[in-house]
Amino acid sequence: MSAPETESHTDSLGLLIHDAARLMRRRFEERAVTYGLSSAQFRLLVRLVKDEGAPQARLAEFLEIEPISVSRLLDRMEEGGWIERRPDASDRRVRMVFPTAKSRETYGAIKSMAGEVYDEALSGLSAETRDILMAGLRTIRGNLAAADERVAAASQNSTKVAGR
Repeated sequence: MSAPETESHTDSLGLLIHDAARLMRRRFEERAVTYGLSSAQFRLLVRLVKDEGAPQARLAEFLEIEPISVSRLLDRMEEGGWIERRPDASDRRVRMVFPTAKSRETYGAIKSMAGEVYDEALSGLSAETRDILMAGLRTIRGNLAAADERVAAASQNSTKVAGR
């Protein structure tokens, strides 16, 4: 057993996931500095290339940061020529965010570099172990997402009952 006998699996799971994510993020940022993007900016860029025209509020939710923080992040990305903001056609108060040609051109190279970081993180694991790890993490994510949905639904139901 790799964990000390006194440490339970539930105590170490969160720490291992957090530490692995932190170290991968640090490694990514060390390599991404040549592009001038932080890991948050890279995640945002990937999201925008896949989902063009996302509202700023949805991007804040995606990154799990406050809207003012995403606004500052977008300011820096706009200054760097990575994104363009436009008013929404149906609601001028809403700002829609689009990737620029620079983002689309750089996307492949950055994604390839991220793949190299992932390969570095997974080195020493057999293909079967990698598949098992990914399946396990997907299951964990699915379990927790389902729990979040149940809590949100229960909260909405209790709000509706209280509002009667």
